[in-house]
Amino acid sequence: MFRSRLSRRHFLAAAVAAGLAAGAAGPAQALDPTFNTDGLAIQGYDPVAYFTEGKPVYGKPEFTYDFAGATWQFASAANRDTFAAEPERYAPQYGGYCAWAVSEGYTASTDPAAWRIEGGKLYLNYSKSVQSRWAQDIPGNISKADANWPGLKGAN
Repeated sequence: MFRSRLSRRHFLAAAVAAGLAAGAAGPAQALDPTFNTDGLAIQGYDPVAYFTEGKPVYGKPEFTYDFAGATWQFASAANRDTFAAEPERYAPQYGGYCAWAVSEGYTASTDPAAWRIEGGKLYLNYSKSVQSRWAQDIPGNISKADANWPGLKGAN
């Protein structure tokens, strides 16, 4: 009887372990091409405003544009039209994922208030404290992120 229980326990433990291993080895969850919150890029902030007003400005639901798998909101129709004409120019780099994280080889969410325009491109970071680390070597971090981004996009 003791042997029978032990065998069952081993069998159950092995079955549970196999199930966990299969789940861990399953297909990776797809990376959204644009970091978004409930479908809104930059949590609803206007990407053009970073360039024209030098600060994050919340967009309005009546001024939207769909691009790269997300809905983008704008403070005005003019900003929406500007973005629609050249979305790659105004959209944040790395799909709006944290520039520091991408430079380190992974993705992370962003805070719309942790931003910087460098070389005419918008970069977002997870937080202002992470942004200060990223800012210690902007050219180096951009170079690493540029090298990592294709693999991060393609791996998921």
